[in-house]
Order: sequence, then structure tokens, then C-alpha cells
Amino acid sequence: MSRCCGDDLCSSQRPAEGRWRLALWLALAINAGMFAVEGVAGLLSGSASLQADALDFLGDAANYAISLGVVGMALVWRARAALLKGVTMLAFGSWVAGVTLWGMWNGQTPAAEVMGVIGFMALIANVVTAIMLFRFRNGDANMRSVWICSRNDAIGNLAVMIAALGVFGTGTRWPDLAVAAIMAGLALQGGWIIVQQARGELKSTRVPSA
Repeated sequence: MSRCCGDDLCSSQRPAEGRWRLALWLALAINAGMFAVEGVAGLLSGSASLQADALDFLGDAANYAISLGVVGMALVWRARAALLKGVTMLAFGSWVAGVTLWGMWNGQTPAAEVMGVIGFMALIANVVTAIMLFRFRNGDANMRSVWICSRNDAIGNLAVMIAALGVFGTGTRWPDLAVAAIMAGLALQGGWIIVQQARGELKSTRVPSA
């Protein structure tokens, strides 16, 4: 991407900060609320995928708060925020992968009905969030990280609903664990993409030594 305004995007390329802030505030409220709902449901139902998705909601809420903190700052600060979020996504993916492996030997069969209902609620929340943030998907690493998080969440919730059907049909926990593994993979992939773009932006802002 060409640079024509110093460390920032040209004014014609930068989305209105007011719309960006509003979208982030709404996304923050939605994700914080769903973390509470899905976290309780995941613990009560014994679903690894619901618990993983609840933690993802918490991570996303924190990411949106970080993004709000760097709105209007220079590219170097937005890139640093994106780098932090990318590393967080990698850590989340690694943790979910570990929980999934643990559940293979020590988990319980979750309540499919709870998985389906809560998964549908989470899907609606994430689709609304993704629609709000879709226009910002081609921005800097910070904006792209927000979009990737929302996209991955919507995909993950579709997978949770499929897992609920699988648990209901088979009476086993394996569909739930399979979806948790998929969510771990999405987090690892998204975190890697964000980290690489953020590192590239940080490198581009460095002033060459004389």
C-alpha cells in the first residue's frame, strides 16, 4: 500500500473516526455482554467450544478497547496495538488447543440444547458486529485485526451450532472438541496474519539511519 501522508493514511483513505469509534463502542458492548452469557452457559453445559468462544468474546472486547485507545494516533502506535492483539490471539489459540487436548481424556458430553441456543445467540451478535466492521476490513493492521476477530467469531459460532447437532446426534463430546480445535486454528491463523502485517507497518515507520 502506498504512503502519501507521512505515517498515516491519506485523509481520503482514512474512514471517518466518528463512525470507527461508534462501531468499536457497539462491538465492545456486544462482546462484553456475550462473554458473560456464553461463559456461564459454557460452564453449566460442559461445552468446551462454548467456553472457548466465551473467552474469545472477552479477548475481542479487550481488543476493541485497545483499538478505541489508539484511534487518531500515528500509524506506529496503531501498529503496536495490532501487534499486541495478534500476540494475544496466538496465545488464545494455543490455550484453546490445550483445553481441547485435555478434553479428549477428561471432558464430559455437553448439553446439545444449550449449545444450540447460546450458539445461535452468539452467531447473531457476531454477524451484527461483522456487518458494522466490514467497511474497515482493508485498513491498517489495527483495523484489519478487528475485522479478522469478528469474521473468525462468526465462523466459530456457525461451527458451534454444527457441533451442537453433532453432539445431539451422536451423544458424544467429540463434535464439541472438534469445533474447539477449529476455533483454536482460526485464532492461530488470524494472530499470525495480524502479527506479520503489524511488523511490516512498524518496519515502514522506522526512520533510516544516516
